[in-house]
Amino acid sequence: MEFGALLLLTLLGLSFGEPGFVQRDYMNTLEWLRAKVEFINNLEDKLKIFDGWQSDVYALEARLNATVDELTRQKAEVDRLNKENQDLRTRLNATEEEIDKLKQSSAKDAPQIAFSACLSNSGEIYSGPSTDKTLVFKRIFVNTGGYDQDTGVFTAPVNGLYYFTFSTYGYNTHIAGAILMKNGVRQISTFDYTSDDSSDIGSNSAVLQLAAGDKVHMELWDNGRVYDNWNGHTTFSGFLVFPV
Repeated sequence: MEFGALLLLTLLGLSFGEPGFVQRDYMNTLEWLRAKVEFINNLEDKLKIFDGWQSDVYALEARLNATVDELTRQKAEVDRLNKENQDLRTRLNATEEEIDKLKQSSAKDAPQIAFSACLSNSGEIYSGPSTDKTLVFKRIFVNTGGYDQDTGVFTAPVNGLYYFTFSTYGYNTHIAGAILMKNGVRQISTFDYTSDDSSDIGSNSAVLQLAAGDKVHMELWDNGRVYDNWNGHTTFSGFLVFPV
């Protein structure tokens, strides 16, 4: 109201300077003052509204500043995470490259051991019955080490898991089949009694854990016989799965 009183006095002072003010009658002067008071009140109300708007503007500005600060903080956090992610990718790529190198090195350093052979290297052959029941596979398909084609014995060059497979073919005149032996101990076999059918074929396989120097070979059953020719019916194969 102090502002309104001051403004009213100012208007009165200006009014006294207006031409013909002293000639106005009392009623006209009263109406004039009421109009001025109403004008002053309206002006004060507008000033209050302006003050409220100004407060809202200040509050909005404060919120905007807080938002800008938060966005700045979040951007810094995102930049930090991006940098960490890039560092992780770099380390991951380096690790993958190192693993690939180790795989290649392991593949090169791992011993390559495999053999595959069949009984006959020319014509037809019947093996057995005989006192020496060891089967000697003469026709070599592959032999990277370990198999002796003169004795029919495979000697493990290194400790490891080895896969062996074999097939046998025989006629009904004798027991058909053979036995996979490890260091003189029976492991697996094929077997078929003499029967009315003319011939029999069998196969078997196994994974054996061998120490370096262990010996594996195939041998006949007692009174057994197998047959082979250039078609390779009776076979013996093996390879190193992995060293242990």
